[in-house]
Amino acid sequence: MLPNIVYLHSHDSGRYIQPMGHAVPTPNLQRLAEEGVLFRQAFCAAPTSAPSRAALLTGQSAHSSGMLGLAHRGFSLNDYAQHLVTTLKATGYHTVLAGMQHVAAREDGPQTIGFDEVLDHENLQAKNVSAAAETFLDGKPQTPFFLDVGYQETHLKFPQMPEENSRYVRTPDPLPDSVQIRQMTAGYHESARRMDEGHGRVLQALERNGLAENTLVICTTDHGLAYPGMKCNLTDHGMGIFLIIRGPGGFDGGKVCDEMVSHIDLYPTICDLLQIEQPSWLQGNSLLPLLAGEVESVNEQVFAEVNYHAAYEPQRAVRTRRWKYIRRYDDEKTTPVMPNCDESEAKDVWLDHDWPQREVAQEQLYDLIFDPNETRNLIGADGEAANDEASQALQDMKDRLHTWMVATLDPLLAGPVLAPSGATINDKNGESPGQEPVVIP
Repeated sequence: MLPNIVYLHSHDSGRYIQPMGHAVPTPNLQRLAEEGVLFRQAFCAAPTSAPSRAALLTGQSAHSSGMLGLAHRGFSLNDYAQHLVTTLKATGYHTVLAGMQHVAAREDGPQTIGFDEVLDHENLQAKNVSAAAETFLDGKPQTPFFLDVGYQETHLKFPQMPEENSRYVRTPDPLPDSVQIRQMTAGYHESARRMDEGHGRVLQALERNGLAENTLVICTTDHGLAYPGMKCNLTDHGMGIFLIIRGPGGFDGGKVCDEMVSHIDLYPTICDLLQIEQPSWLQGNSLLPLLAGEVESVNEQVFAEVNYHAAYEPQRAVRTRRWKYIRRYDDEKTTPVMPNCDESEAKDVWLDHDWPQREVAQEQLYDLIFDPNETRNLIGADGEAANDEASQALQDMKDRLHTWMVATLDPLLAGPVLAPSGATINDKNGESPGQEPVVIP
């Protein structure tokens, strides 16, 4: 019997949840991890919303899928038949959307993707979306289903919390411990609590309707937190995400996996679990051999990219267990692209300390063993590595990145990547994503 599949996803949560060791109130995610498998070294393929989700749901890099920017700003997949929904429908699944999908824009987006059913809910808040999913599950569906459940949480703006809620809060790793950022983070905690409450409602509905045992639950987020230096950045603060999977195929027992996995590995994993042929465009690797102990790892390296968020900021990254190499491809812009950072209290703190004038290295190499927070770039201003070991690593990482770009037909190899006609783009030299954007003719 085909397993049901429930895909639970939040907005901008990174790894800041309880099962990843943070004091964030997500008890339902903690329980899910204790019943399933927690992947502690999981990464998105693009730390910006629509490209990340497109990569997960098409099993390929963002540039390969065509999703070079945000769906609501005029970007789209090259072929919506490559979406996971198409493969699942052909396999006999009833496909259902509850809440956010962010891969196809406009009201007809779910129809463009091909969902069989779109559930009604007042807005994209977790309490309303999860209630709609709960009602669907309480109907005791008789055919295998794919239920996509997405929330607005934990996207900005966060709920405003009383000052006392922020007194004992730890700020995210790249940010200073200040009153403003603690208060913002208290709001993140509340948003995460609401997200977790929604997930709990869906998980409880699976259990009381006798569906949990034969349901694969995939729970993740699109990318890092919406703080400066995180979302839309290619350090682990931006591309590192939480991933919890529970269900058939060995995803049980409260196991923890420390091997590197990517969002693009989920599509082939589902195909492997269902024992169906993998579509030709998939670029990831099934996780089932890893769970079965047949291999020690499925990825020697993982890749991530940025093209467009609010503004154009072309970047590529390759990560191994030891090293991270980031390459920026806009030689004219050597300072931060401010519109690609959401407005927030944390951004204000950095702005007050001359962040827009700080140089950003065009090439970055980090030793993830001795510098896990990626703060000491081992490439000097002259382009040379700091020592012989770093020099060898730099050449190796450059080779890995180039090989991947060639193999995936990365358009960046031919020069700047153009936005499609009708796309809405901010000036990269502006300060805010809310400033008047330009529509590409």
